[in-house]
Amino acid sequence: MSPEKMEELFELQLQAVQLMQNALKSSFYDAYIEHIENMIDSYQVRVIDGVPEKEIAQQLQEIYDRLAQYELTAEEKRKLVQLLLLKGMQTEPLQPNHQLTPDGIGFLFVYLIEQLAPQKDQSLRLLDLTVGMGNLLLTAIANLRLAKYTNVLGIGVDNDETLLEIAAANTEWIESSVQLFHQDGLQELLIEPMDIAFSDLPIGYYPNDEKAQNFITGVSDEHSYAHHLLMEQSMNYVKEAGFGLFLIPSNFLESEQSDALKTWFKERVYMQGIIQLPDDLFKHESARKSILLVQNHGEHAVQAKEVLVAKLATLKNPESVASFFKQFEEWKQEQDIL
Repeated sequence: MSPEKMEELFELQLQAVQLMQNALKSSFYDAYIEHIENMIDSYQVRVIDGVPEKEIAQQLQEIYDRLAQYELTAEEKRKLVQLLLLKGMQTEPLQPNHQLTPDGIGFLFVYLIEQLAPQKDQSLRLLDLTVGMGNLLLTAIANLRLAKYTNVLGIGVDNDETLLEIAAANTEWIESSVQLFHQDGLQELLIEPMDIAFSDLPIGYYPNDEKAQNFITGVSDEHSYAHHLLMEQSMNYVKEAGFGLFLIPSNFLESEQSDALKTWFKERVYMQGIIQLPDDLFKHESARKSILLVQNHGEHAVQAKEVLVAKLATLKNPESVASFFKQFEEWKQEQDIL
């Protein structure tokens, strides 16, 4: 779809959300959910107890009649909902841990998943324990579909009801194969073993000290780092020799609780790679992040002879990104980790 058509669709959808917001006297996000559900319901305006009132409902229906004329791919739908949510965040900012994972990082995750699961005709089960509004998980599934993966299932978990409602609405409209669970990601899950876990992890402390003691990455003298616990929990649900990809602070090996994390590396997983993201993605040095690649122990899993340590100079220059791709593929071939 041309950029002009995409812009036209975005403006129409934004008008619909804003009309809905004024009619419901609600937050942007509640109006957004109602709007997506209207589109799912054959582009029909739902009127409950006279809301929206007749004039607004008519304006909305005229917009929906226009929107219904477009046939969109899953990835085009995902890009549209991302644009809408980014617009909403300008007027109703979210805390950093709830913000959308940028597409540049999302596409990097997609590339890494393709490298770690090259068999496109086999089922691929993806787990995100901090799914939020679902953008990272939906980015992966939509683009793996485009890459001709035939059977991809995503499972997402989050304890924020509003974020999960947005993820559920987006999942249904995009028609993505995703199951969502509203719960604390550190509580037990009734799911089958997954192939790959990946997350843009929330950074901070986990308040339930008693629960944290069930994890190797838990500490006893203060609240444990939630992002450490969530990595460990994620890999508990990944099959033997399966992989995890986690966006975490670049200084994770020097943090105050790094000793507990290193113990987990030693006892339960192989730390196979660290991919530092470009400095220009972050305003402050302390905010810089990397993608950590770990692998569960298993019959065919071994510690890489040489841990991959790579740094992306920028995501804006195709040559720089291609150079990283070549480096990763050469490393994977030399280490024979699959």
